Amino acid sequence: MKLFITGAAGFIGSNYVRHVLANHDDEIVIFDALTYAGDVRTVQDLIDTKRVQLVHGDITDREAVSGAMAGADAVVHFAAETHVDRSIVGPDDFIRTNCSGTNVVCDIARRHEVGRVVHISTDEVYGSVEKGSSNETDPLDPRSPYSASKAGSDLIALSYHTTYDLPVVVTRSSNNFGPHQFPEKLIPLFATNLLDGLSVPLYGDGKNIRDWCHVADNCAAVDLILRSGKIGEIYNIGAGNEVTNRDITFRLLELCGRDESAIEPVADRLGHDRRYSVDTTKVRSLGWEALRPFDDALAETVAWYRDHRAWWEPLKART
Repeated sequence: MKLFITGAAGFIGSNYVRHVLANHDDEIVIFDALTYAGDVRTVQDLIDTKRVQLVHGDITDREAVSGAMAGADAVVHFAAETHVDRSIVGPDDFIRTNCSGTNVVCDIARRHEVGRVVHISTDEVYGSVEKGSSNETDPLDPRSPYSASKAGSDLIALSYHTTYDLPVVVTRSSNNFGPHQFPEKLIPLFATNLLDGLSVPLYGDGKNIRDWCHVADNCAAVDLILRSGKIGEIYNIGAGNEVTNRDITFRLLELCGRDESAIEPVADRLGHDRRYSVDTTKVRSLGWEALRPFDDALAETVAWYRDHRAWWEPLKART
């Protein structure tokens, strides 16, 4: 099978390419705009193989997407602007890439008669969940420009299934962590700051809760959904590791050999959702389960950043 994977020079997409190469004989076209969060160095070892081609392009560019997607059997659409803080400061790029870009990807996939499109989304589209867990039929309640743009992109992708019979499947995952994550998200930012002897900015009271899923577990779920998921359906992906930001900060302090004095309390993020939690019954019915215990996976992630300064130091130097 030939896969067209958008945004695969970034964090989750590049890990997904590694998963595919390790488990299948598919050929892959990586289509990436190589913005600040996408780096050729992340996938250089992959594009040196005969099975992976990198095409530099923007998903809002119809001609570029059409040319690169030609001949693809399936599309896995990771490309997106993803950082909530950046969306609060500058929402325009999020609407353009996440909504307009998804429309282009789906429309070109329709015209090329692609066999399946997996649209990658987030649990943030459900909004803050006080009790229980969100399931796939719950109403959407996004509360940031980022999550609103992802909710819009979900609906755009699903509308192509309803209107044009495009074979779309949507995944909504909880917070991912692991190797090659750009150091603006909590775990890589805090880990690299602590390793450098710097402080870490903890929003508000630190009691916001997220479900942390190792990227390899998420990629295994995405791949299973690509190959076995039901067309037109949505699948939540989460590992059941619900941890407060304050708790994860203290775990990172311990792993990096630092103490509480490294915490710098800062004003809370605007519209900061208190808790996310998703019901994963549906994806588990396909045979998936999260395999990586959180504490072990977190320690492995910190070790990866400790051992790969050459990857992240240039990224932090230019931000």
